[in-house]
Order: sequence, then C-alpha cells, then structure tokens
Amino acid sequence: MNHIKSPDGFEVGYDVPALPGMDEADIQTPCLVLDLDALENNIRKMGRFAKEMGVRHRVHGKMHKSVDVAKLQEELGGACGVCCQKVSEAEVFARGGIKDVLVSNQVRDPAKIDRLARIPKLGARAICCVDDIANVADLSAGAQKHGTQIECLVEIDCGAGRCGVTTTEAVIEIAKAIDASPGLRFAGLQAYQGAMQHLDHYEDRKAKIDIAIAMVTDAVEGLSAEGLDCDIVGGGGTGSYYFEGNSGVYNELQCGSYAFMDADYGRILDKNGARIDQGEWENALFILTSVMSHAKADKAIVDAGLKAQSVDSGLPFIYGRDDVEYVKCSDEHGVVADPAGVLKINEKLRLVPGHCDPTCNVHDWYVGVRNGKVETLWPVSARGKAY
Repeated sequence: MNHIKSPDGFEVGYDVPALPGMDEADIQTPCLVLDLDALENNIRKMGRFAKEMGVRHRVHGKMHKSVDVAKLQEELGGACGVCCQKVSEAEVFARGGIKDVLVSNQVRDPAKIDRLARIPKLGARAICCVDDIANVADLSAGAQKHGTQIECLVEIDCGAGRCGVTTTEAVIEIAKAIDASPGLRFAGLQAYQGAMQHLDHYEDRKAKIDIAIAMVTDAVEGLSAEGLDCDIVGGGGTGSYYFEGNSGVYNELQCGSYAFMDADYGRILDKNGARIDQGEWENALFILTSVMSHAKADKAIVDAGLKAQSVDSGLPFIYGRDDVEYVKCSDEHGVVADPAGVLKINEKLRLVPGHCDPTCNVHDWYVGVRNGKVETLWPVSARGKAY
C-alpha cells in the first residue's frame, strides 16, 4: 500500500486515514466518517429543543469521546458542559478546555478519587455521583488533600436497575452527609432511566419515565423541606429527552447518541410512529468500508469486520442502499449480500453502526466530510479511557 498523500502530493505515512482536501473516495478504510452537515443539524436541533423546554443540555461525552465534538456542541448547541462515565475521560475533556465536567457514575477507588479531586486544578468544575453514604468521607478526604471542591449528585435508581438509591429517605440521608462534609458540595440529583431508552414505542417509554419523574419529584420536594436545593436535576437520553425536558422537575438533559444516530436508536419510534432516524434526527456517523473481494458472485467482502465496530446492538446497515445488505462479520471481514453482483472492487460503502458508543472507542480518528470532500480530521480524544 502506498503512503497516504495530501492533495499537494506530500506523503504523510500510515497514521491517519485521510487529510483535509481529499475526496471521500480516497479515504483509507475502515474508518469513521462524520457527515458534518448532518452532525451540525442534529446539534443545533437539540440545542433549540433544550432552549424551548427551558433546560440545560449536558452532552454525553462517553458517546463520542471527542473534545472537538464536545466543543462543537457547546458552540452550536449551547451545551453547558459534558458528562462522561470515567475519571480518565473527565481528565481528557478538562484538559481539552471543557469547563464543566460530570462523571455520571460512582467513584470509589482511592486512586480514582485522588485524580477526580485534581480535576478542578485543570480549570474545570468536577462533579460525580454518589449512592452510598460510605463514599462521602473518602470523597471529602480527597478534595481536602488537594484543596479543591468535588460536587456531588445523589443518584436515584429510577428504573435502570444499576447504580442509585430507591427511596427519598436514602437520598436525603446521603445529601445531608455531602452538605456537611468539607471539600464537597451537594449539587443535586442524577436520575437517568437507561433501561427504557430503546423501547420501540413512544407510549412504552413514557410509561417508564412517568415513574421516574414521580420519584424525582418526591426527592426534590423532600430535599427542599430539609433546606437542600438542587442546582442539577439531571437525566434524559435520546429516547426520552422530551419527557424529562417538559417534566417541570428535571433541569438538565444528558443526551448523547442524537448527535451521531446509530441503528439501534434509529429504529425506535416517535409519537407519530415514525423511526427517529427518518425525521427527528439524521445519520451523521458512518463506518466507511471498501469492497476487497468479490470471488463469490452473490456476495462481496468488505474490510470492516468486528475490529472496526461493536455489534452488541446488532449488525450495521448499509446507508442509502436497498440492493445490498451487510449480513455477517468476522474479525477483519464483513460479508455483504449482493444478489445482483452490483458492487465493484474498492467501491466504498457507508455503514451505520448498531451501537455508536463502543464503535467510536475502537477508532483513533473521525474524518469530517462535507459535499464529498474531507474538511477536517478529529482525534477520538478519550479513546480507551475506561478507568
């Protein structure tokens, strides 16, 4: 394989899949491609929705793991900051200039607490979730050691069945402990109902989130009676943001996948019964792949297999084509059913991944494309930051 060359012929080696100015047809595959028009449209649209509902939008950085995308979400969508799942992710966003960072997860390991406590020294607000009163003293000690402040949200298990407490009494107990601890600040509630995000039908999602809203309302009222106010009442995802945003109790949304839109989210239905990737949101993220073999008349083999994507939510679909279908994959190969034999060697296809979050985490770069030309190249800044 030849070195990749810039439009002026300069050889740049193998470490990037493309350079600005290239034609999309010349991008090395497999790699992640972002349709910049679609991405910007999605970001602006969610920003308008949040503004109209009178809530903030704290974008979920674990989806894209990109400082560049997060900054675009602040610029075009008015995002107030990011949430992520791990301290190492939070460090990347803070170092990249994001000033308001929530680890929407528990931080229990002493080394991780120590690192969390140092994030304010990077110039960022540091927030984490708590669901165990025993965690409070450790977080307080970490903050005092570094002379910083860690803000804490009490997490409510409002249906996801993972982290979080389930009663208002437990919320109040933990909130009081946080409020009384040096180096900490009680900042509010985390109440993300993740289990219902991918339910196909709008009414089924609404039934689940109504339960969550009732739990959160009770907790907010209970805290208020104790003199504890919530700066943040956070939650809401791509499948439910309109419920939380219009609830009158949530004041921050945490949507992530809306910006890229994958196959799993795309198939859920809006209130009118239409797929959300056929009107509400646009597909902006693709795995670009090339045909590498057509030795069998009825099938083509492409270079995007398991190592280029996550298939936990199903196989990708081929964007804009109904004459060919991605049907199987192994480590380095994807099998595309091509009954009419229309695909050619080196022809490129855009795949919409089943699940964008883990797919993005196996790539180093996003290639931003507009009108068939490479416009920008962004690193997947927090790739592999899982601790």
